[in-house]
Amino acid sequence: MEQFLTFGIVGLSTAAVYAVIGSGLVLTYVTTGVFNFAHGAAGMLAAFCYWQFTVGWGWPVPVALAVVLLVLAPAFGLAVERVLMRPVQRLGEAERLVMTVALLSGAIAAARWIWDPNVPRPLSVFFADRRPFHLGPATVTWHQALTMTVAVAVAVGLWFLLTRTRTGAEMRATVDDRALVRLTGADPVRAGRVAWILGTQLAAVGGILIAPTVALDASQLSLLIVSAYTAAVFGRLRSLPLTFAGAVVVGCLESYLTGYLPQNPYLPGLRLAAPALLLFLALLLFRHPRPRHRDRRLVQVPAPSLRGTAVFAASTVAFGVVLATVLDEADLVTYGPVFSLGIVALSYVPLAGYAGQISLCQLSLAGIGAVVWGHLGAHGQWWALVAAIAVSGAVGALIAVPALRFSGVYLALGTAAVTVVLDRWIFTLPAFHLFGARISLFDQGSVDMSGPDLFGLHLDSAADLTVLAAVCLGLASLAVARLRRSGFGRRLIALRDSEAAYATLGGNLLVTKVAVFALSAGVAGLGGALYGMQQRAVTAEQFNLVAGLPIFLVAVIGGLGAVGNGLFAGTAYIGPNVLIGVASWTQNIVALLPALAGMGLGHSPEGLVARLRRTWEPLGRDPVALPVLLGALALGWVLRLTHVIGNWTFLTGSLAVALALRGWAVTREAPGTAPDVPVEWWGVRRPWRPQDGEVLARATAGR
Repeated sequence: MEQFLTFGIVGLSTAAVYAVIGSGLVLTYVTTGVFNFAHGAAGMLAAFCYWQFTVGWGWPVPVALAVVLLVLAPAFGLAVERVLMRPVQRLGEAERLVMTVALLSGAIAAARWIWDPNVPRPLSVFFADRRPFHLGPATVTWHQALTMTVAVAVAVGLWFLLTRTRTGAEMRATVDDRALVRLTGADPVRAGRVAWILGTQLAAVGGILIAPTVALDASQLSLLIVSAYTAAVFGRLRSLPLTFAGAVVVGCLESYLTGYLPQNPYLPGLRLAAPALLLFLALLLFRHPRPRHRDRRLVQVPAPSLRGTAVFAASTVAFGVVLATVLDEADLVTYGPVFSLGIVALSYVPLAGYAGQISLCQLSLAGIGAVVWGHLGAHGQWWALVAAIAVSGAVGALIAVPALRFSGVYLALGTAAVTVVLDRWIFTLPAFHLFGARISLFDQGSVDMSGPDLFGLHLDSAADLTVLAAVCLGLASLAVARLRRSGFGRRLIALRDSEAAYATLGGNLLVTKVAVFALSAGVAGLGGALYGMQQRAVTAEQFNLVAGLPIFLVAVIGGLGAVGNGLFAGTAYIGPNVLIGVASWTQNIVALLPALAGMGLGHSPEGLVARLRRTWEPLGRDPVALPVLLGALALGWVLRLTHVIGNWTFLTGSLAVALALRGWAVTREAPGTAPDVPVEWWGVRRPWRPQDGEVLARATAGR
């Protein structure tokens, strides 16, 4: 009994922290309509700053707390609200969600830059010099008592703020109708600002309270938010009392699993994955309200021409051949994954771009493809690549069946939970037998990879695998373009526009969602298998949630509806590694780039691929400039192969020639020489322009 009570006290203490963090998450969502994935990262940064002040610089604890909670946390909340969230408030739910994911990724990268993750940073609990006291047979430390007291104070304070003050009424009303709130004389901007400040302060309080009991690690502290997510989902993202009740369930579950989980090699990861499993179950079992402040402003997804996509696919293969012939073996290991990770990024196009299903588990599905290839294709069997695609697709279909109940932010939460479960438990399992078959994943270590045998050739060199990955990316791009133009692709667009309307018109939501999840998972599995071949060996850490966030962000930046997004995302994600080769000190800057680019999403919600295409189209149409460019590139390639020039000369020279010829083509193209597009194809075969609405209004005014 004494042991049971002791673990209960520990669980309640942990639950108090989850309650504080979760209440801040709910407060921000109820007020602004933004589910802040970076909420835990704010607490992580506060914990690191508190360590820096107290341990690093020797400040008194009260002074450090005052600076962190009353200065830094409010300033961080104000900056996020003003610089990041306000510009995307007019956009849809997906864009606001991506902004917070970018902030999460950027906060982790910044913390690793400032505080070396290889240096341990122990932090003492509060009142460490005081002896614990007893409640019956249970022993309670003063830090645990303080944590639970703070949670109660936060609960009372938030209840009073939201139900008994004018500011609280403004905060609750703002998310429902900002325009109507303005008519009452209230200021929705001020209400949102207050919510971000208070939410950040609560995250900081939770981060400081829990940091002494866990390792001061950027990823671990940021992902503690998964437990707070679970508590918030228990409260259905709007009820603070239910959020506190959910925190108690999560905290006690973790504590009792620690104390009573049987000693078994298959179960240690279960305790770490328990909050994510509970989150997924809560999403399944509870009826969730319609996401608040949901916006239906969707980015158009033009149907790509098959001819243009074929040219793009051929260009992708040519790019792969050039890389394979001009780079040495070591450089190809670094830059060759442009194509394999590009395939992983391409898997977002049918799922998120066409069907509107936000998923954060694509890199984990790629990990499944890599594992299947590593074990079944150890001797180069070509059919193992088909098996990797099939198994990944089957796992994607399994995820889709329960995900039928999710949409919007709930789907993002569910797929994030799946990723955490795979990373913390499934991928850590030793080999086991299922229905007489031996199942082996990462074997609690790494999995060695080799290339395939195709058409009597053993493709195992870095150059061979780079060309193979480029060919696969080109073929996958063609397949995704063909999908968009098919009847199934049109159904996916209809599903994205309105699930209710799609079902009303006879569409089968279950079949469609399962099919698109399986398809995108199969594409991701193909990319993961090719990535494993190029890396020679892979570990589970390469496919976790934190590793997948930058790829997701780069894919969103490129434009989730663009077929060319695969090559763009792979190049944008891997390409900056050139800076590391030139100057190693740029490593942390490169890690920050995807997050910084994601934070600029509000300035280009349609994606960069569409903008780049419009920018370079004049060069592609010019009958003189295009052949000159192709000839110059071919000449530079030959000079590089004959070692007349080096890699840097070839790269910089090619870019300089391309930019110069593009500028020349733009000047040669008169304003009226662009291809004439019929009015019914405006917004499809060419981008929609602001003046098009006025033109159509004038044309139809007399009818």
